[in-house]
Parts: sequence; structure tokens; C-alpha cells
Amino acid sequence: MAFDQLSDRIQMALRRVSGKARLTEKDIDEMMREVRLSLLEADVNFKVVKSFTKDIKEKAKDDKILKGLNPSQQVVKVVRDELTELLGGETSVFTLDKSKQTTIMLSGLQGSGKTTTAGKLARYLSEKEAMNPLLVALDVYRPAAVEQLKTIGEQLNIDVYEEGTRDKPEAIAKRALEHANVNQHDVVIVDTAGRLHIDESMMDELKQVKSVLNPDEILLVLDAMTGQDAVSVAEHFHGSLGVSGSIITKLDGDTRGGAALSMRKVTNVPIKFMGLGEKLDALEVFHPERMASRILGMGDVQTLIDKVEENVDEDDMMNLMEKMQSGKFNFNDYLKQLKMIKRMGSLGGIMKMIPGVNKMMKNADVDEKKLVYIETLINGMTKEERKNPDLIKKSGSRRRRIAQGSGRSVAEVNRLIQTMDQQKQAFKKMGDVDPNSIDPSNPMKGLGNMQPPAQKQKKGKGKGKGGFRF
Repeated sequence: MAFDQLSDRIQMALRRVSGKARLTEKDIDEMMREVRLSLLEADVNFKVVKSFTKDIKEKAKDDKILKGLNPSQQVVKVVRDELTELLGGETSVFTLDKSKQTTIMLSGLQGSGKTTTAGKLARYLSEKEAMNPLLVALDVYRPAAVEQLKTIGEQLNIDVYEEGTRDKPEAIAKRALEHANVNQHDVVIVDTAGRLHIDESMMDELKQVKSVLNPDEILLVLDAMTGQDAVSVAEHFHGSLGVSGSIITKLDGDTRGGAALSMRKVTNVPIKFMGLGEKLDALEVFHPERMASRILGMGDVQTLIDKVEENVDEDDMMNLMEKMQSGKFNFNDYLKQLKMIKRMGSLGGIMKMIPGVNKMMKNADVDEKKLVYIETLINGMTKEERKNPDLIKKSGSRRRRIAQGSGRSVAEVNRLIQTMDQQKQAFKKMGDVDPNSIDPSNPMKGLGNMQPPAQKQKKGKGKGKGGFRF
């Protein structure tokens, strides 16, 4: 994630005051010095850093905080609130009027990811808002952009209007709107041309396209890797076009993320979406309060819940839970469970949304390929073996055959069996718990020891190549 380094530094700064029953101004000053350095290293605009740290410092030094109960927790709350405000305060997503056609114009520099983002946005509106989008290719200077948009449209089964590179963008835009009206497209997403740098000819062309489209939304697509230059780019586009919002791309990469933290404060242009990968489903609504929680290591439970609701069928989940608790869980169910997890995104990304897990997994080996390896092993089993895991447990020849057929090791087959047994034991214990024995003030007390008993391994065994360590 783009904010990983910043998150580490800010959390380290907050640890200077955590757990202290009393805070002094010196404690606050030392914490703020670390926060200031972490923001500057993340390429956040200097003026933004200065204003942000000043506001926190003033609120953190309030007598009610310094002399109150749990002052360290109150300081953390101040930092979270100010960080949320810095990122935009409230979630800002455009409101779609489904009674009329909505036109969205994407703008930005070349290489920022406009064309891919156009496809992601079309998919989002088609699946989440049940709309019938039309993608329009107006990048007449880069034939590859037109072909790329056509390919994306085919993948998503979404119409693309293009006339190649033979005419002016404003003329194509006019005919695209006519095409959208005739074919009853209720949202038009326009992919415009970009340049390697801002120039007047580009802006003049975008102004002409804007006058033809009269768009409801003008979204600026910004690469998270742009750094502090993102602010000047946003100011220029906003001054010329009147940008209504932005989409920050490549936030899943190893970038500093300063663009996202500087954007709203300097330009007053809200971040509406964020791109978290190359796949066409890797677009999420930008929630300032959730992102602030992620940066501070507090997780993002609400987004995790949203992902579960979107990607996991409730009936399937209940059936799996019932099978787990009854001890009838088999490899067919295990495979269903894996597919549910994969639909929600990367395993590492999911873990980071769970409060406290991000810190625990700092040095853990979360290898996405291991999910593929497990799936390969299960696919290498017969129908009977999947239904009845005991057949494999009792037969070394079956385990060797499965390992050989899937190109993995016997140790991995053993590890897979062990992992599933541990899941079955843990969920069986949950099913045995009497709900009346649970103390509401301490829910975990009634659950007892939920961890399955550790299985001893002989030295040098059970840790074969590619053993599954999540």
C-alpha cells in the first residue's frame, strides 16, 4: 500500500505518547517532530505539513487533554480526526441522476492510467449502480489508447464508441453523444488525450471537448507516484477546466502517497475514487475516515464488511459455517472458501483491514501464490477424496499421487490436511460453546481456548518446500 512507510512512521511517533498517564508539552513536541518528518518524507506539500502539524499541536496541548483521563488516547483521536479532515473529511462521490444521461469526462497527464480507469469506472457503474455505460475514445494522438479501450470494453461487455484517430476530438465527442442517445446509454465516460507535461494546446483542446460534452463530472486522474508535482498538476487542470473531483491511481504500489494527502488541502478538489491494482475491479470509493484509520494502523473493518457483502453469498457462508461446526467440512467446501477469499481481493490487503493484524503481520510471509498452490492440490484429488479427506489421511500413496500430479511436495499435502483439521477443530469448539455462558462485558472469556492444540513436528519434517504459512 502507498501509505505503508508513512503509516509506520506515524505509528512510531504516536507510540511516544501511548500508555502514558500524564503528558507534557515536551512529549507532544517530540511526537509532532516525528509526524512532521514522516509527512515530509512521504512527499506531502510543505505548506500542508506546516498547517496540519500546527492544528494538531494546538489541539493536543489543550488543558482538558493534558490533565484529563487517558490523554494519550485523546491525542491519537486528535491525530485521526485531523488526518481525516486533511484527506477530505467526508466521503465525496458524485450523485447520479438516473432520470437523465450523465456525462463524465476524464482528464490527466499521459501515463496516469486514464484509459484503464475509464474501464474501471464503467464496470463500477454497471455493477454497482445498474447503469448502461458507453466508453468514448477521444485520445486521437495515441492509437494504442483507442485499441486499449476497445479491448477493455470487450472484456467488460460494455459498448465503446471510437472513430480511430482521423478526426478532431470535439467532433468525435459530438457524434458520441448522439450515439449514446440513440442507444439509450444513461452514462457516458469519455477518455481524453494526455501529454507528458501540461501545455496550452492540450488545455485548449480539453476546453473545446468540455464545451461540446457539457459534462456533469470532470474527474482528474492522478498517479500516486507523481509526488509533490501532483499538486501543481491538479491546480493547473482545476484552474483551466473546473475539476469536480479526482481519482488517485496506483495506491496499491510502493509509493509515498503524498499526492493524496496534499490534494484536498491545496486545491479543494475531493478524491472520489482510488485505484488499487491493474485489474478492472480494483477501484474503490475513497473514504477519508477509513483511510485515516488504515494509516494509523486501526484497520478498516467497514470496508472489509463491504467486501464480504459484495463478494460472498450469505447462504453459501452459512452452509460453510454449519458444515464446519458439525465436522462435515471437506475439501470441496475448502475450495469454496478459497474462492470466496480470492473474490475479495489480495490476502495481504484483507489482513490489513483487520485492526491489529497489520502490525502482527509486518514481517509475515503472505504469499498470494500459496492460495493457487492449495487450489492445485485440491484439484489433483479425486471426487471421493475431496468428499472424504480421511481417505488421504490414511494413505501415503494417495498423498504421493496428489503431490506428484499437482507438481507440489508431499509435505504440502500434509500441511493442507493439517490446516483443514485445525479449522474443523476450532469451529467445532465454537459450536460447543453455550451462548448463555458468555459474559457480555468479556465475550472472549466464555469461549475458552479457541486455538486448536499445536501439532508437534519431528525435526526436519513438515516444513517442506512451499509449506503453507499464512
